[in-house]
Amino acid sequence: MEVASDGTKPQVNEYMTRDVVTVTPDETVGDVAERIAGSDEHSGFPVCERRRVEGFVSARDLLLADDDEPIFKVMTTDLLVAHPDMKVTDAARVILRSGIQKLPVVDDAGNLVGIISNADVIRSQIERATPEKVGKLMRTLEQIHNTNLTQERRTVSLAELTPTQGRVYADELEGRRYELERGLAEPLVVIDNDGTLLLADGHHRVLASDRLGIDEMDAYVIVVDHEIELGMAETAEKEELEEIDDIDIVDYARHPLVQTTKRLQSR
Repeated sequence: MEVASDGTKPQVNEYMTRDVVTVTPDETVGDVAERIAGSDEHSGFPVCERRRVEGFVSARDLLLADDDEPIFKVMTTDLLVAHPDMKVTDAARVILRSGIQKLPVVDDAGNLVGIISNADVIRSQIERATPEKVGKLMRTLEQIHNTNLTQERRTVSLAELTPTQGRVYADELEGRRYELERGLAEPLVVIDNDGTLLLADGHHRVLASDRLGIDEMDAYVIVVDHEIELGMAETAEKEELEEIDDIDIVDYARHPLVQTTKRLQSR
């Protein structure tokens, strides 16, 4: 499992493409149109002047322009860019919310250091699903509660799950739906506390599955053969979480590490 350098969630710099093909503001529409037409991978390019991001040009920007028109006259100058220290999950929300395919990544000086795509985001989510992740949680619970636990793979009914998280983000919910429709979603992590199924990880996936009419999901299950007092169970009780319909769906405000090129240029 890939994790961020500080041991938390994966960051953009771990999944972004560093070797980015760019164009300059002075190149012509005709030249860039030929590069797009001759490429199977690129439908547009970041526009950079000495590594500093000035804008982005796509095939759509070129449609009505003359071949000898310079790119700086047709490029989009107000585009979203991310910081390399941003969490991949937050970048996913920006990509899904905005509908863009690729998000340029810039450092504190506004220089292009990479680009992260929706495909990179999906790859990062799939790679998070590992038995090691579940094993770490199980060992932590064993140490805290001085007990021995077991782990198994099981299909669980969504109707039987007790959520332990009171809210999810609408943007990430759409991302999980995207993955489910393509068969890419990772298993849930569930704690079977003597018959009570506590959802430890996968709240967005569960709600997305419910919206798609899915009744059961694959899960890593940590089994407790005698009931113990779990902190997440206390959280569920405190927030009056009994079933997945009790989870609130909230919108996501702009992330502080997401900026636009206009804001960068005004520094």
